[in-house]
Amino acid sequence: MEVLDIDARAAKLGINWSQVNLDSIQLPPGENFGIESDDEAVYHDDQSEFDTGFGNIIVVDHLPVVPKEKFEKLEGVVKKIYNQLGVIKENGLWMPVNPDTKMTLGYCFIEFNTPQEAQNAKEKSHGYKLDKSHIFAVNMFDDFERLMNVREEWEPPQARPYVPGENLQKWLTDEKARDQLVIRSGPDTEVFWNDARKKSPEPVHKRPYWTESYVQWSPLGTYLVTLHKQGAAVWGGADTFTRLMRYQHSMVKLVDFSPGEKYLVTYHSQEPSNPRDASKVEIKVFDVRTGRMMRDFKGSADEFSIGGPGGVAGASWPVFRWAGGKDDKYFAKLSKNTISVYETETFSLIDKKSMKVDNVVDICWSPTDSILSLFVPEQGGGNQPAKVALVQIPSKVELRQKNLFSVSDCKMYWQSSGEYLAVKVDRYTKTKKSTYSGFELFRIKERDIPIEVLELDNKNDKIIAFAWEPKGHRFAVIHGDQPRPDVSFYSMKTAQNTGRVSKLGTLKAKQANALFWSPTGKYIILAGLKGFNGQLEFFNVDELETMATAEHFMATDIEWDPTGRYVATAVTSVHEMENGFTIWSFNGNLLYRILKDHFFQLAWRPRPPSFLTAEKEEEIAKNLKKYSKKYEAEDQDVSLLLSEQDREKRKALKEEWEKWVAQWKSFHEEEKLARQSLRDGEVSDVEEDEYEAKEVEFEDVIDVTEEIVQESM
Repeated sequence: MEVLDIDARAAKLGINWSQVNLDSIQLPPGENFGIESDDEAVYHDDQSEFDTGFGNIIVVDHLPVVPKEKFEKLEGVVKKIYNQLGVIKENGLWMPVNPDTKMTLGYCFIEFNTPQEAQNAKEKSHGYKLDKSHIFAVNMFDDFERLMNVREEWEPPQARPYVPGENLQKWLTDEKARDQLVIRSGPDTEVFWNDARKKSPEPVHKRPYWTESYVQWSPLGTYLVTLHKQGAAVWGGADTFTRLMRYQHSMVKLVDFSPGEKYLVTYHSQEPSNPRDASKVEIKVFDVRTGRMMRDFKGSADEFSIGGPGGVAGASWPVFRWAGGKDDKYFAKLSKNTISVYETETFSLIDKKSMKVDNVVDICWSPTDSILSLFVPEQGGGNQPAKVALVQIPSKVELRQKNLFSVSDCKMYWQSSGEYLAVKVDRYTKTKKSTYSGFELFRIKERDIPIEVLELDNKNDKIIAFAWEPKGHRFAVIHGDQPRPDVSFYSMKTAQNTGRVSKLGTLKAKQANALFWSPTGKYIILAGLKGFNGQLEFFNVDELETMATAEHFMATDIEWDPTGRYVATAVTSVHEMENGFTIWSFNGNLLYRILKDHFFQLAWRPRPPSFLTAEKEEEIAKNLKKYSKKYEAEDQDVSLLLSEQDREKRKALKEEWEKWVAQWKSFHEEEKLARQSLRDGEVSDVEEDEYEAKEVEFEDVIDVTEEIVQESM
């Protein structure tokens, strides 16, 4: 029947089967006949998870040689070790036995679910010391086939031409010393130069559907990470933004970098089929440069839900807290009664065990040192006080501890240079019907880490916001009752530098509920977000004076550029009107405003720390006029250029107007005779001097009334 259909269709198309030689037809090789699908790369990525070859098998050598009666015990030990590094398939462990001696041969084969798990197990367990006599030697099963096929004669490797890659720090050498920012609106992700001199952004790179959720800069600004169904990808460059590496993690939802950009943490959660069960969470840690997965963590969301400011599906984020500094040596995870600190050399626990801290609820790393601060609330109805402690890593030695009584809650704030730690303590009153707040201030760099207690002038004031001055010794506090709380400024130094906290001043009744310090200190924005509808006050803390007040109606986000010269305020699509962003100078001058429909995100590209010493920066600040002459001249040139451009625009508009007037005058002249004939020869276009002016006098009666006047007697 099928043949008849083909014959009928051939006849309909005028094809004579007798003249067709089917043997002469050759199809292109391959299952897809040489036509590559648009998502071929995605297809290959997905297939790697389900590879059915030998890439998911490892060979573990140097095992103990044991008799049959000890076989199960040895097998149990091996499974216990490797179940921590991946999922072993059912019947996936095979330990060969010598048929003559009935003894094991000292090695085994282990089959994992995925090649990635097998590779991870090989890297983590090679060199593992089971005991003094047995140190594991682990290889991939595929390596044996490769090694068996090595040629007998050595052949020198072929030299490949060197192709230099793009300098990933090139954007820092911009001649105009501009900064970049990325925005997301609608389907588009765009990178701009902030060209404040021209009062407009200069486009760098634009791509639709670049990410499926959001984008994020790395801490030093080297990479831009995007999220996709197959995983995450990092991009770099000054303007090309080529893809540098991909990290496979299906349906990734969140990402986080280590401070030195060496590692990328990815997060995925899967909703359970039974609503009563907790979500399943998988977290992977990748080497950013090589793309190699260093370790993964799996479990229920409950296991990752303690601590952290926020997250998804019940888990906190970030799950792992990285120690300060660029070396990326340690990261920690908070669990119930446990603090697990890992070192990145082997990605295993320090001393192979976690720290047991009963009822610990929060941890914070120093931004510059391997010092971990932790908070433990009161226990036993107040019989056991709350405490804040500082722990040195990796020694786990407790550097300082402070017991706190009648505590309802604590929040820890590290100063960016790691010199101070502020602990906001909310305490119960004697009646325990209300609370009041104060601060415990730790001086980390001083001997024995002294602690000062600071209470506000009115200790019953509610503390709305707190923020340290970056690279400085001051901090700001918003306190009091809404809608007009007070803002106070304090210094960790006095005029005599006696090492005592001192109050600098208080601003009364401000419409503010958030604080945004400039990255270089000195300047701060007192912002009224949400209910305050975007009130902005640009304040100079050195002089304790307001530089400017402004408003960005319904502003949702405020972010300083990394140099502290400019600040962006944005209205994201949580509001349906006036979506977009505004760029201001540090002292509150509005430079330009960009409106974007469906505006989702804005983020400045971070800069790495300066190589200049503090002394050199101070010397530049003192001689700023000398260094600024060059830039003042450039600013003047740009100003003249803008003025010239304005003049050219006005000149073009004037020329266009004169051209339009001349065009209509010409048209008027062309119709003059036609108008004259329509008026029977009368000239309709009378010149001004041909008019005769006449003066006409007329009377106009406005109103007439009649009144009866009685004569007085």
